Amino acid sequence: MGVHITEFESEVERIIAGLPPWVVAEMDNVYVVVERRPSRDQDPTGEGLLGIYEGVSLDERGVDYFGVAPDRIVVFYEPHMALGLSDTDLRAEIRVTVLHLSLIHI
Repeated sequence: MGVHITEFESEVERIIAGLPPWVVAEMDNVYVVVERRPSRDQDPTGEGLLGIYEGVSLDERGVDYFGVAPDRIVVFYEPHMALGLSDTDLRAEIRVTVLHLSLIHI
């Protein structure tokens, strides 16, 4: 499969737009980005991390949680591409990654 990163970003956006309403309603102070590959800090073992949630999940936020930079859901392009999946299977895997990381947030 040869999806360009802009197509990959569009797919992530489409998946976010199609999240179930109950997930969208719970998303708070978080944004989703696509990056080419994880940094060494994000994936110290180099295992090909597909995505990562960086922040404080909703259930861990206390009453003093305010004035904090938004959390990030990061979906990594190159590790997804390295899976060598068909277009259909790649889209499904991206969806699983986005949903998984969104559920960590909420």
